[in-house]
Amino acid sequence: MKVAVLGFGTVGVGVFEMLKNAEGMEQGTVLVRPGKNDTAFKRTSIEEIVNDPEIDAVAEVMGGIEPAFSYAAAALRAGKHFVTSNKALVAAKGIELSKIAYENNVGFLFSAACGGAVPYLHNLSIARESDEIISLSGILNGTTNYMLDSMQRLGLEYEDALRDAQRLGYAEADPTADVSGMDALRKIMLACAVSYDMLPAEGLLNEGIENISSQDVKHFMSKGYTCRLMVNGGKTENGGVYAYVEPVLFPEGAPECSVLQNFNMACYEGRNSGRISLMGQGAGRYPTASAVLRDLSGIASGRMYMLRKECRAVKAENDKYFHRYYIRLPEKMSACVAAESVETENGIARIITKSMSVLEMHETVKKIREDGGEVFFAAIGE
Repeated sequence: MKVAVLGFGTVGVGVFEMLKNAEGMEQGTVLVRPGKNDTAFKRTSIEEIVNDPEIDAVAEVMGGIEPAFSYAAAALRAGKHFVTSNKALVAAKGIELSKIAYENNVGFLFSAACGGAVPYLHNLSIARESDEIISLSGILNGTTNYMLDSMQRLGLEYEDALRDAQRLGYAEADPTADVSGMDALRKIMLACAVSYDMLPAEGLLNEGIENISSQDVKHFMSKGYTCRLMVNGGKTENGGVYAYVEPVLFPEGAPECSVLQNFNMACYEGRNSGRISLMGQGAGRYPTASAVLRDLSGIASGRMYMLRKECRAVKAENDKYFHRYYIRLPEKMSACVAAESVETENGIARIITKSMSVLEMHETVKKIREDGGEVFFAAIGE
């Protein structure tokens, strides 16, 4: 299988290097920006790649939705298998690309878009064939896990933890997608699509870590808690799906507390298998490149698709899942939430709420922020 690579950044270089020694695969051409075609294997025109009869498959590692979507659609229509690590592309256009792939009898896989080297989507696509997947959860963003771990174990301030993550290559120059939780949200969208044939495209709830402070960390650690940014998803009783992202405080001894630095822990619960947890490097050149090669190998062995033909976009239903929450907010706004316990100091209230739905909590915090209140909140893992 001769493979062309779209993009020659951190991951693209890794994919191209690994193709050299991958069994049954061969390096093809690489798409680069104009002016970067300084060697014979580099191209600046997608047409040269999709019209090359020697190219069997295309691996896209550019990121973004456009022009990645146009390039993907062109490759699939030209009869090329297509794999990608681009979670934004699959979350926005995955159903459409899957339809094109089926119509042209070519493969479309994207396990590299979620979890780096951790074979989360790959395992979900296999597990669902023989088991019912009850729920999905996990730590699926290495950047925020590194930052939270650094703030808790090393005592760093938020800004220092972020700078360290950027220095080590775990965070982009613009870390918004990671720290806002959007990166993790896209991953749980894909996990739901693979597991349930439903891609939640509306009604999603998302809270990242931008609002955490070192004082929050000191407070909840004094109570014996460790914070992790978690994804949650699953099938509702009425046949829909729920999907949301939020920080969670776990008591000492919980498995999530042992996930350190930039590692991921991807979990699912099967009706027959019980809880399955997969751990590993969630980002980086070679972990992600290895997942791209895994998908190419899967296509070569006949595993062509992750999304079934019947997969459809749906609205997430997050109003029937309940937790207690830790919330820090201005003391004058503390009446906005039903409290189980309250601690106040210097005009700040730190509250453990009564059990409330995920939807109610996120909507309550949105209103407080609209009224000018600074808030950090996290579910209490129990």
